[in-house]
Amino acid sequence: MLVTCEDMLKLAYSTGRAIPSPDFVDSNSVRAFVRTAEELNAPIILSFAEVHQDHLSLEEAADLGLFYAKRATVPVALHLDHGTSLETVQKAIDLGFTSVMIDASAKSLQDNIAITRDVTQLAHEKGITVEAEIGHVGSEDDSGPHGVSDQVYTEVSAAEEMLRETGVDMLAVAVGTAHGKYKGTPHINFQRLQELNEALHLPLVLHGGSGTGDENLSRCAKLGVCKVNLYTDFIVSALDAVYEQHPDHWLTLLHTGDEAMSKVLAHYYKVLGW
Repeated sequence: MLVTCEDMLKLAYSTGRAIPSPDFVDSNSVRAFVRTAEELNAPIILSFAEVHQDHLSLEEAADLGLFYAKRATVPVALHLDHGTSLETVQKAIDLGFTSVMIDASAKSLQDNIAITRDVTQLAHEKGITVEAEIGHVGSEDDSGPHGVSDQVYTEVSAAEEMLRETGVDMLAVAVGTAHGKYKGTPHINFQRLQELNEALHLPLVLHGGSGTGDENLSRCAKLGVCKVNLYTDFIVSALDAVYEQHPDHWLTLLHTGDEAMSKVLAHYYKVLGW
């Protein structure tokens, strides 16, 4: 069933669990993700990242997400991941997305707040949940501490101001994770995460969940993280399975990738408390 994130986030927050939010890029991945959620009788947040429009248009993503969400036997939210402008968010809402992220984290705090406020007002008028990001989740390379580049930890006071001024429904925070495949070992700032949780009493979001480590993710879920973004592990696992099994038919190859992604998602459900 197609829903917003609101009720599932409340459930996750009250029970110390987190909901996987896998990024899909085609019909195979979205189908595999929904099927896995149904098998485990658990909610899921299907994410489509603006940056993936080279592979799939926003219109195609909406059609696919809505098709599988409306037919699912479990709650499914369709989420725009890392939307970068009011125009993209508006388009996603018009296409039927039930949750949107506006990512203005690279801008100044005041600009981030102003943009997020506009998006929240627009989305809430349509009953759509909103995610913003404060601090900045970097990407992996060989420079910087622990191999994480451009990492700016979320400040508690800034997060409080963001919430107070915008009324967002969930907040992506930077506490040591990174987008992409880790070259080093992620070091999560659990003290900062606890401070944010105690100050905000708001569902928190962790980006860069792939490769963060099972114990780290489980601990994050108990400290207010209610949504964990995942992508890289699905792509890597599907490719590894194809190389290992050497399928001799295109349809078999697709099935091999689907099964690998389903196993990864099932694993993350267990780690995150489901």
